Amino acid sequence: MSSTENVPLIDVRTIAPAERHPRIFGVLTALAPGGSMHVASDHDPRPLHYQIETRYPDQFQWQYLEQGPDVWRVEIKRYESSGCDCACGH
Repeated sequence: MSSTENVPLIDVRTIAPAERHPRIFGVLTALAPGGSMHVASDHDPRPLHYQIETRYPDQFQWQYLEQGPDVWRVEIKRYESSGCDCACGH
C-alpha cells in the first residue's frame, strides 16, 4: 500500500465549477514521472478522465479509489518515463 501523505488532493466539492478543471490540470501537468494526485467529487468524474486522455494520451493512469454514491475519489498517476526524448509522451 502506498503512502498518500504527500499526494496532492483536489476536492472539487469546495471549488467553484469554473475553477475545477484548470486547478486539476495545473497540478496534473506539474507531476513528475511516477507522481500522483487524488481528486474527490460528488459525481463520477468521467468527463475529466476523457479530457485527460484526449489532451495527454498514454501519459496518465486513472484508478477509482471510491465510487459513490456520495463521494467519488480517483487517483491519477503520471506514467514513469521510458527515457524517450521524443514528443510521444513516453
